Amino acid sequence: MRKRPLIVLSTVAAATLLLAGCAGGGAPASSGTPSPTASSACQLDAKAGATSDAVVVEGEGADTKVTVPADAAFAGVERTVISEGDGEDVVVNDLVSVDYQIVDATTNQVLDSSARGEGGVLPVLLDTNQSSLFVAALECKPAGSRIVLTLPGKVLGEGANNVVVYAEAVEQLPEVATGTPVDPTPGMPTVKLDDKGAPTVTIPDGDAPTETKVAVLKQGDGATVASGDLVVVQYLGVKWSDGKEFDSSWSRDAAPTQFQTTGVVAGFQKALEGQKVGSQVVVVMPPSDGYGASEGHELQKESLVFVVDILATTPVQAQQ
Repeated sequence: MRKRPLIVLSTVAAATLLLAGCAGGGAPASSGTPSPTASSACQLDAKAGATSDAVVVEGEGADTKVTVPADAAFAGVERTVISEGDGEDVVVNDLVSVDYQIVDATTNQVLDSSARGEGGVLPVLLDTNQSSLFVAALECKPAGSRIVLTLPGKVLGEGANNVVVYAEAVEQLPEVATGTPVDPTPGMPTVKLDDKGAPTVTIPDGDAPTETKVAVLKQGDGATVASGDLVVVQYLGVKWSDGKEFDSSWSRDAAPTQFQTTGVVAGFQKALEGQKVGSQVVVVMPPSDGYGASEGHELQKESLVFVVDILATTPVQAQQ
């Protein structure tokens, strides 16, 4: 599904170093199949310390102000719970809406925040490969908890400043498409869902289309996916030729996955961009919009079918 490894252009990107070795995570393979991660165990479970306890957090929501003392030691990764929520514990692979600020501890400048999101929150998939900063901040604490995470620059990369993260997992988000069902489109593969929302696909008789076709199966009413957005999806991919599965998030503990729309094959990108969060779509693509240009790829000559649940989308902030 991916044509190249994901590159997340944001302040958070460097934090993928944080959990290296903790969960066997790494850059996703070019096949688009991320390493499965157990969602039941804490990956870092950072403890409170002198630095995280000393960070001052005033106000709530959009009015939150985070102040880092000039003499803070930043001896290690520390996490202080300012107030504990009453929701279920947040774990790896959860999809949650997050109220957050990422602050440069040297200047107290806000490097990134959820203020750019609707209602002052942004969706975050707690993926150790790509969102380890939020995993470290939020994991194994109840939703609704207000948390300070302090990170020495050395864990973020050579020359990086110390960083403070203030974060709250506001609520759990659906991990299947919740849109209104739409009548099937004639000539497209038919899709049936099991009681957990996992799809099975039946390929119609006849030849595959010679150009990419997209049909909406459920119409969502959330944010619209734009080119380059970081999207969170569930998906199933099968070959038109025999209907056999070749890739699926549902086969990896039904854990959603995330990537930029510009980091996948052209047919998949066409299926996502312009659609609304909460939608489920089916896309059929010829080899030219799949892996036709990938010499020697096992799917080079195959027309492909994907069923995609679009769960979240976030504009990717440029690296500062």
